[in-house]
Amino acid sequence: MQSSNKAAVRLAVAIAGVLGAATAGAFDIESGDWKFSVDGNINVHYIYSSCESTGKAVSIDTIGGACTANATGSSVSNVGNGLLPAAITFGLATTQNGFDIAAHFGLYPGIASNDGGSPNLQSTAGQQTNVGLATTGLDVRQVFMTFGNKDIGTFTLGRNFGLFAFDAIINDMTLPGVGVAGSASTASPSNTTLGSIGFGYIYVDTLAQMNYTTPDFAGANLTVGIYDPLNSLTAPGTNQPKKAPGFQAKATYTYKFSDDMKFYASVSGLTQKQDYTGVAVPGGTVQYTSTGGDAFVKFDVAAFEVDASYYRGTGLGTTGLYFLADDVQGTARKSQGYLLQATYKVGAAKFGVNYGVSKLQYANAIDALSAPTLLDSNNKVTAGLYYSLTKNLTLLTEFSDVWTKAHDGGENKSFNGNVGAFLSF
Repeated sequence: MQSSNKAAVRLAVAIAGVLGAATAGAFDIESGDWKFSVDGNINVHYIYSSCESTGKAVSIDTIGGACTANATGSSVSNVGNGLLPAAITFGLATTQNGFDIAAHFGLYPGIASNDGGSPNLQSTAGQQTNVGLATTGLDVRQVFMTFGNKDIGTFTLGRNFGLFAFDAIINDMTLPGVGVAGSASTASPSNTTLGSIGFGYIYVDTLAQMNYTTPDFAGANLTVGIYDPLNSLTAPGTNQPKKAPGFQAKATYTYKFSDDMKFYASVSGLTQKQDYTGVAVPGGTVQYTSTGGDAFVKFDVAAFEVDASYYRGTGLGTTGLYFLADDVQGTARKSQGYLLQATYKVGAAKFGVNYGVSKLQYANAIDALSAPTLLDSNNKVTAGLYYSLTKNLTLLTEFSDVWTKAHDGGENKSFNGNVGAFLSF
């Protein structure tokens, strides 16, 4: 019925957790001039989804969205990870000749039965994965080094999270939870759900990069870098090697009014060219430039926190970087979205609600005629309760109302709820 189900499975495999903000502490060992650190998390949730009924479900060309019913009914149950997979990260750090030097490795296993194991059940197209004798997968998402100091700034080289849309996901209240169920509403769940990805922001992704961050200047700093350019998943032609890298930049500002009142803001942007051959256009070659920018603001006032993010781009796509980014003829589509969120703490409990929208526009009139069921908007509301049983262990429950609209007026609606635990260390 709705193409978002299969697409959500593919996207979920690519999603790695953003661990930094969720870590309550680390285990450190010092040996000589070196410090070895370990941190990570394990999270497990029961996820229930009520999907659009078979009689009402319509086909919508999207990446992630409201789930639709299958042949056996409209309800789906799953036990798995949430927006974050489980994780264990290792760090090594030292200071030599006045430079702070560090190496970092991030390993992200899950608990879904989706990869490997006797008799070698792999996550390949057309093959069942959530069956007996299967095992879970392991993503190696972070392998990078840093060097610098407080006077000259810091260089980061390797595979790490990008700059564009990082603050939107790292501040998403559903980070330790589930948010939108994504592939957890299918027969082959992967190791992550969607949270608010595709419902207010685009996934930041982990990218091969070389970047530089300036020293702090009265609460402000700037990061600029070059990135391995990603291929679009829209055009049917052959992706060509890129003549230039991708570029990302980010500026941040933090201001502390008092111990109970803080302000944070950031803006970021990216750009890179797309190149294809074999597309059915004169000359058989397609080239266009993908660009995007986002802004994020957050206010902390005592126990109350409110934040908002907004993104806009051309040839940027939706949900993941450069997904559905053009009309398959090389004309870039425009997209935009926003996420609004408020949380309030009462003792060990935090109550929160967020509302997100991601929209995708046609490239032109021909695109509108050839793709009438293209995604118009993904929308969702999530309400959550997060209770800190201990400093490192959080119990939580969330409820998400989801609706996906196509440009031709078609709409699917779904609901999912979850209850689980998040252990960080």
